[in-house]
Amino acid sequence: MDKNLKYIVEKLNNKTNVFLTGGAGVGKTTLLSKVIKDYEERGKKVAKLASTGMASTLLSGQTLHSFFDFGICKDEDDLKLKGKYELKRTIKKLIKSMSLIVIDEISMVSSELFNMIFLRLIQAEFDGVLLVVGDFLQLPPIVRGLDSVQFAFESDSWKEFSFEKIELQHIYRTDNEDFIQILHNVRFANIDEHVHNKLNTYIKPLPVDLSEFTFLFGKNNSASFHNKEQLQNIDGDLFIKEAQTVKHISSVKDYEIDRFYDEARIEKELNLKVGAPVLFTRNSWNYFNGERAKVVNIDDNFVWVEKNSGVVIKLEMQKQSKTKWKEKKVGSKKEFEEEELFSIYQFPIKLAFAITIHKSQGMSIDNLIIQTNEIFAPSQFYVAISRSSNPQNLILIAPNKQWYELIYVDKKAIDFVKINENKVQS
Repeated sequence: MDKNLKYIVEKLNNKTNVFLTGGAGVGKTTLLSKVIKDYEERGKKVAKLASTGMASTLLSGQTLHSFFDFGICKDEDDLKLKGKYELKRTIKKLIKSMSLIVIDEISMVSSELFNMIFLRLIQAEFDGVLLVVGDFLQLPPIVRGLDSVQFAFESDSWKEFSFEKIELQHIYRTDNEDFIQILHNVRFANIDEHVHNKLNTYIKPLPVDLSEFTFLFGKNNSASFHNKEQLQNIDGDLFIKEAQTVKHISSVKDYEIDRFYDEARIEKELNLKVGAPVLFTRNSWNYFNGERAKVVNIDDNFVWVEKNSGVVIKLEMQKQSKTKWKEKKVGSKKEFEEEELFSIYQFPIKLAFAITIHKSQGMSIDNLIIQTNEIFAPSQFYVAISRSSNPQNLILIAPNKQWYELIYVDKKAIDFVKINENKVQS
């Protein structure tokens, strides 16, 4: 057991709530997976939660709203208004049965939502432990209209948990020290003349052959159009691999399945040609999320891809399931177990010509082009540029505004991170 895993597990075993943080590429997701595995191998129940559907599917978990039975409520007043304030008996039993509750991408959890979570834990008399994971200098909570961003750490409940902060600092995605320093400055929106000039060095002419690069766009339609256009440039037969859906519960609605396709980055129809570049969308023992390969053969059941190392991997459709906790009779007593609602089978790849910044979450991409003119949110440029695992092969499209206008972070998030910098476990 590595030292960070051992340290976190010891804290959690001693009923200390933990806030695991650090910039992009420091291994938060890998460490989180190890903590979950440790708990589950000891027969303990873990609720794997996130505020968005996509983040929760990467955990093979649920959204916070689903697990805590919030419906579509946005705050405690809304819970009362919509008849969701009182806790159902089964939800109380479910929450209380958990040894560990994990909340990933905590930066996207609003203060109102965090207060609702605290309410549910009190109502359920939860006596387990909480592990929240994320970086408040990445994507903030989504707000509607003129509402201002309110982070989880601003809630009245945050201090009630007395989190032990563990900050990972070693970046594994790249070992280029100069680039790591740029990432640090971009993360904190410190765009001085030196950083400005360094970023300008990545503004280069686009290569004639775009097939070796992955474009990062801010908008879905831009990524879809680029993928379709580039695939047409490859000679050869088009193969369409249709995903297979299996319902385990007949009451599952089609719109739930459609939403899961989008959130889990699964292609309903995966268009491929021999010679097309692809990105892996999952981690496995012989490939990682964001790693690049090229299709070398396709038949009815398999797709063969060749990685940059020359290794050829034979891929088959992989199963990804939507689950929900359900109370079942086990022997003479009732217990909560995760039950599969439906499963989707598809190859764990997607075309590598383009992907959105949002859907590149967790990826390490070698040859990268960033369309800077589709950056529209705080910390979004940091999320994009930190995907790069090889800055020598990074190209930035010249922005139509100044770098300091493009690269910005919520001041409250910066202040919170800086105030808490003294508690570090690297």
